[in-house]
Amino acid sequence: MKVRRLHVQNYKGAREGTVTLNGHSLLVGSNNVGKSTVCEALELVLGPERMFRRPVIDEYDFFGAHYQEEGGVLPEVRIEVVLTDLSEATERRFGAHLRPWSITANDFMDLEPGAIEHTGDAEWCLPIVFIGRFDSAEDDFVGGTFFAHPEAVADDFAEGPVGLGAGLSTFSREDKRHCGFLYLRPNRTGSRALTFQRGSLLDTIVRLESELAGPLWENALTDLAELVIASDDSAFAKIRTEVHDRVGRFLHLADIANPVDIRASELTREHLREVLRLFIATQPGIDGVPFNRLSTGSLNLLVFSLLTYIAELKGDHLVIFAMEEPEIALPPHAQRRLVDFVTQHMGQAIVTSHSPYVIEKFDPARVVVLNRDSSGVLTSSNVVLPDDFKLKRYRSNRRQFAEAVLASAVLVVEGSTEASLLPVVADVLDQDPSVNYLHIDLAGVSIFDAQNDVSVPLYAPIFKRMGKPVFGLHDTPANPFDPALAAKTADFSLYEVIPYSGIEELLAAEIPVNVQRSFLGSVLNRSDYPTACGRVDATTPDGEVRVITSRVLKARKGSGSGYAAILVAECSSLADLPSTLANFLLNIDTELRPSVPDPDAKGDGDGAAGD
Repeated sequence: MKVRRLHVQNYKGAREGTVTLNGHSLLVGSNNVGKSTVCEALELVLGPERMFRRPVIDEYDFFGAHYQEEGGVLPEVRIEVVLTDLSEATERRFGAHLRPWSITANDFMDLEPGAIEHTGDAEWCLPIVFIGRFDSAEDDFVGGTFFAHPEAVADDFAEGPVGLGAGLSTFSREDKRHCGFLYLRPNRTGSRALTFQRGSLLDTIVRLESELAGPLWENALTDLAELVIASDDSAFAKIRTEVHDRVGRFLHLADIANPVDIRASELTREHLREVLRLFIATQPGIDGVPFNRLSTGSLNLLVFSLLTYIAELKGDHLVIFAMEEPEIALPPHAQRRLVDFVTQHMGQAIVTSHSPYVIEKFDPARVVVLNRDSSGVLTSSNVVLPDDFKLKRYRSNRRQFAEAVLASAVLVVEGSTEASLLPVVADVLDQDPSVNYLHIDLAGVSIFDAQNDVSVPLYAPIFKRMGKPVFGLHDTPANPFDPALAAKTADFSLYEVIPYSGIEELLAAEIPVNVQRSFLGSVLNRSDYPTACGRVDATTPDGEVRVITSRVLKARKGSGSGYAAILVAECSSLADLPSTLANFLLNIDTELRPSVPDPDAKGDGDGAAGD
């Protein structure tokens, strides 16, 4: 069973929106775009323990926090989920509520009378809907999950308000358990998830194990009742005796062996849930401590471990596993291992992340880019590689693609030299008080190294399809691009071909000579200085200085030595920078500035109901 489509209305920061998934999916997008909203919406519909929370929803779960009736209309939160890839057991259980689904059209096949054709394109799906609203009579919020099919027939003669769900059949907690939905959120650790309270992870494990091993809570209460705290050789025995003698003067005690006793618990299930704690001993220590005393990273891994336990009890490949930002407090190798585990063992993994180490584990077809416009409309799109773009090229640049997916915009350059020195150009512009410039890091621009000038245009269509502004920069190629390749440059928002055959020639020609003299003097004593290129002194003519600079840069080409970046770092202001590169970055700034939020600006009120 897998989530195929999610449609939300009036929920949190989304006035309306549809997200389409295809198996394991990675949700990416900027902060507050709606990644957490998607996961929390799925939990409302599918989470079997979610209804324990009171209230089920609150004021800020409504778009714009508008929940009161206005103009005769009572706002409702409505979240619809379509489940596909149903097992035979699922089809038997929910047969009366299934609808035919078109695999290629990603929609129901019975939208029009007579439109159903039983072909290889069809499969059965299970549509479910959560509906929530404010009940003024109770002065509280109500919500419930229902089968979305078949729809109830409206009764024109009915009087009074329509009940929640308008006659739809209830999708019960047992029905939800059959779906196997699990949700790991980053703020779950340190709260109640690792306690034994109702709805917690450990409570879920106890319930599942009880189905196999019998009544675990009853057995625990029996064991505790037999536990002796105030034994005859214990100091507690004296306290018990003194209390017995003193209380006996005023209260008629039962005629039993120990009418006054000391026990570890109140011996009720609810109290036991409150006081039981999981103790963990981790290396290099040897003593167990309560779970809440562990480090943040250890807590995250502990929560994840328990979720895998639940998944195994349910049956690994029957689980829909939503996981937010698994990278929090985890090193890169642990992030990769965690993602590998869930994609190999879960029926469907739905992951949100800002980590390139996580993103690079997903093929482009599994990456779902979320966007939300100013009116609150949430949309999704997949990363689509052009037909003429080789998958090998993507795989060899996974890390760069991962960073580009997270970026607000992408700057494609032809080599590592350009990729290393352009941030330094941005540093100088940012530090010049006479220049109104927003650093590319603050603007969210990712620099992508295409590795040669011919490859630069290839990436323009890809990043444009992701909905990102994309910019291109390379030197003058040895041969003109063929028409098909040249046509791809039209997808760049800004495109610059520098009027030199190499970046080294540009730097030597456009950076002032005095800056170059300072640079050559600073690198002269480096162990990797190419002495065959020559040296400069106070008597070296300006023209010769430029020639030597060009030779040195070419001899130490690439980002490994950092010579080009060192030269640019010698610049102290816009006047010292190479004009071609500085102007290009300033033009990018101008292009992006209207879409870059003011960090000092106040929110519009949707923040609490956003991501």
